[in-house]
Amino acid sequence: MKINLENAKKIKTLRGFGGSACWWSTAVKDEKTADEIAELLYGDSGLKLNIYRYNVGGGFEEGNVRVANPWRVIESFMNGDGSYDFSKDKNAVNMMKKCLEKGNVDTLIFFANSPHYTQLITRQASGGLIENFSNLRRDCYKDFAKYFIDIAEHFIGEGYPVKYISPINEPQWKWGGGYVWQEGCHYSPVEMRSVFREFARELKSRNSPLRLYGPESGNIDTNTRKYYELLSMDKEIFEYLDAFCYHSYGSDDDVATKKKFGEWVNKYINTPRFDMSEWCELPCKHATDDFESALIMARVIGEDLIYTAVDSWTAWVCVNQTGELRDGKSYSDGLLYADDDFSEYHIAMRYYAMAHYSKFIPSGSESLDIGFDTEKGFSVFAFKNPDGETVLVAVNQSSSKRVIEPDVKFESARVILSNQAEQLKELDANPGKIDVAPMSIATVILK
Repeated sequence: MKINLENAKKIKTLRGFGGSACWWSTAVKDEKTADEIAELLYGDSGLKLNIYRYNVGGGFEEGNVRVANPWRVIESFMNGDGSYDFSKDKNAVNMMKKCLEKGNVDTLIFFANSPHYTQLITRQASGGLIENFSNLRRDCYKDFAKYFIDIAEHFIGEGYPVKYISPINEPQWKWGGGYVWQEGCHYSPVEMRSVFREFARELKSRNSPLRLYGPESGNIDTNTRKYYELLSMDKEIFEYLDAFCYHSYGSDDDVATKKKFGEWVNKYINTPRFDMSEWCELPCKHATDDFESALIMARVIGEDLIYTAVDSWTAWVCVNQTGELRDGKSYSDGLLYADDDFSEYHIAMRYYAMAHYSKFIPSGSESLDIGFDTEKGFSVFAFKNPDGETVLVAVNQSSSKRVIEPDVKFESARVILSNQAEQLKELDANPGKIDVAPMSIATVILK
């Protein structure tokens, strides 16, 4: 299969890859375990991730919590009386510190699923009692901004390199009602804009170095274009909005929708960066030890980088609970999965999907348009590294071997191959004709 590299056009200069520390990092109590996980995710021998999303919890008061899963009930640094206690959420802060110490993180984002519980109608960070109804009190928009920025600026003062604050997560979803499973808060598009405006005004009044990140739209289609229109037309907000971002749910098998969205992105998005800030297989149909989960993730990463023209790509939770057991297997959606108390944790196959990108395509690389469309279960995505190497990521979901033939001559080719039997195996290859085994992911480094 011919690969057009000679006439490839640059799409974006990439900002790297990341993951969310939401939920799981609060449960890591053992120092040795925390060290090991930090290395697996952010260390040089691990994924070398450079984007870290820290969850600022909405907090709770005893006797007024409807979320049953203890991992998803998050302490807040602000007490019910408005005072602060930065000894709270200590496990999550410890994990953040350990990951930062690996030296690869250049983008630290503080994000909230919900405002503080005292600012909410129900005083529950899990949403309103009615679906599709904002739980944030109208008189607390400014309070929300002050409290969130207070926390971010405290950590800046402690030496944590917080760049961005993201006050809203997936505003279009119903959040609340009769069944709740995590923190969340619904906002109409106009309410979303009003919250961002209060944040921009508060940042300006403080002359803060923090920049706005969001609104973390839940998918491509539902209100995402409307969100950008409202935010970009507001001069107060746009002065501080450095990153417009969305989550890549709902379009895993819809390349046409991604391409159409990418055309809109290239035409209209004018923020310093445009990020895909959250994805996991949803619903999670593949067990953690099933390599098909890695193939799907690797394809989605490539399609988002190339077709929707994002600057960076971030997985949802780095670690999730072992999860639903069916036929004795875990269906957790994390890169890693762990028992509730972290007495055991394991690497999921999708970890290797991320590795095929994050370990070999550093921040500053360029994504390339080679005009190649997924063909009968085979995809190829191309990148140029800052050191001049050309990197191809080939995802072969078919049952037959495929062959890559670049139209540019290279002196050498190194192939990193993963499949069900073995992961990240390094091979030498003929740079003019590279085999990609069935049901495998191959990162090809051409010099």
